[in-house]
Amino acid sequence: MLLELVLPKVHPQMRSATIGLVYANEGAELKVGTKLMDFTVDLSAAAAHDCPPIASYRIVIRETAWLRRIAVAPGDEVAVGGLIALFSTQQDEALDTAPTRSIRVAIAGIAQPIPWI
Repeated sequence: MLLELVLPKVHPQMRSATIGLVYANEGAELKVGTKLMDFTVDLSAAAAHDCPPIASYRIVIRETAWLRRIAVAPGDEVAVGGLIALFSTQQDEALDTAPTRSIRVAIAGIAQPIPWI
């Protein structure tokens, strides 16, 4: 079965995110709890803030699957709903059909040091 991951909307004002580190490699079997990638969201254009308006997040896989294709690279800006990656439940499954559903993931906020001036 083919599974997909699209960029989720983690904040009401979010329109896109920038891909940071990518931890997994295409072709790898990912187990529950495997880090997939980090991304940042910049809300500076959407609303006024009294603190840095950039938030960092990590995507972690919540079911075993094979990472078949990564559609993004570090530094890419991806729109909400944009394809991030394709997965399959079998290592050699053909990629010529539409994904059946989204892969189960957890998204965690990452606390970054704030450079107060």
